Amino acid sequence: MQTDVTLDRWEQEALDHVWVHASHWVELAERRGLRVFVEGKGCILIDSHGDRYLDGLSGLWVVNVGHGRTEIAEAMAKQAARLAYVSAGAFTTTPAVELAEVLARITPGDLSRVFFCSGGSEAVESAVKIVKQAQALRGFPRRYKIIARRGSYHGATFGAMSVAGLRREQEPHFGPFMYGVTHIPSPNRYRNDFGLEGEEGDLMCARFLEQEIEFQGPETVAAFIGEPVSTSNGNHVPSPRYWQMVREICDRHGVLLIMDEVINGFGRTGRMFAAEHFGVVPDIMTVAKGLSSGYAPIAAAIVRPGVFEPFQPEGRRLGHLLTFGGQAVACAAALKNVEIMQREGLPQRAAEMGGYLLEGLRTLMDHPTVGDVRGIGLMCGIELVKDKGTKERWERDGEFLAYLGEKIMERRLIVRAWQVLHVAPPLVVTKEEIDRIASILDECLTLAERKFGLSG
Repeated sequence: MQTDVTLDRWEQEALDHVWVHASHWVELAERRGLRVFVEGKGCILIDSHGDRYLDGLSGLWVVNVGHGRTEIAEAMAKQAARLAYVSAGAFTTTPAVELAEVLARITPGDLSRVFFCSGGSEAVESAVKIVKQAQALRGFPRRYKIIARRGSYHGATFGAMSVAGLRREQEPHFGPFMYGVTHIPSPNRYRNDFGLEGEEGDLMCARFLEQEIEFQGPETVAAFIGEPVSTSNGNHVPSPRYWQMVREICDRHGVLLIMDEVINGFGRTGRMFAAEHFGVVPDIMTVAKGLSSGYAPIAAAIVRPGVFEPFQPEGRRLGHLLTFGGQAVACAAALKNVEIMQREGLPQRAAEMGGYLLEGLRTLMDHPTVGDVRGIGLMCGIELVKDKGTKERWERDGEFLAYLGEKIMERRLIVRAWQVLHVAPPLVVTKEEIDRIASILDECLTLAERKFGLSG
């Protein structure tokens, strides 16, 4: 393999043997796009060359409590030495029981029964299977359809991909997808599908849900799924009335409501769970990422008593098992992670620092390529456009975004420089680190605009 960069041993072996997820191999090899990280502390990562990076994306909206928490490592080691694994199909462990109790206590409303998984995709996959079987056991075998939202992302396993609203990108490679899934508009105050402004556009999206349920036939619809704040759609924060209407519509038609908090959950939005901003309790909540802050692979689908009740009679069971669901060491990591969040008040800190981050990022609105800046808590998005008047998007794999991303990485800042540039640092981020994020983005946007003749 020939490259135009100098690779150390770790980078070379990684390129030779590691199949890096969702990445272009040639770009990783030729542009030194692949970094091998060896250490982290707080919001800082150190690579195999000793270079220090500011993690402005918490890994992938994951490391909420920050890198290098020895408390979590010690809790995991202690549990591993005592007991690491028993079969999830017939047994459980004390850390799993304790974590389930904690989740039942801190999640909204009467969410109280926990089905453990290994990652967010598995949690969504599990939720889809739960709602289908629950509806059948309730006496509604024809309720198999799932309604989701356009542009949404819910995971990479087959069922999760099927409910995601990214068919144009994914179906050519992986289709046909699961039968019985339809997609409706999602709240978006920058590009509203109905040409409406403010809350009215959000509420029209809710009304569209009811129209879709009636069009499909309420007797055929099992569930509606959505993120409280849709990250993949660009961090659009809907009106609380939107989710309240969605809850009312689902109840009116016997449709179960799944809220996907895989990214939103565990303090990211300034509350422990994003659903709390909207005063709504879903029938199922999926969680992952911030559940352990990335210290161990763990996730869950958490359900209300009414969802679990059909599975309780003798002879009934959920026909679904995951080998590592509720693995003891992962549960120990999650328990210590949640303890740290509560002890240090990290959700409240995310609300405070998120306001400071949003204020700093809004100074970028003077750039000709910044169409909108929005967010909630420490989860912000910068919408990049070719023209503010037309709101024309940049090509996702085009030269402008590639150049911008390259310049940002050269300055040792990790964000996601797509059509919406995502910024979501760990909840322990400081004001000085936020200032650095805003300064680097300002500098790199200026460089990109000059290169492509847009500075004028």
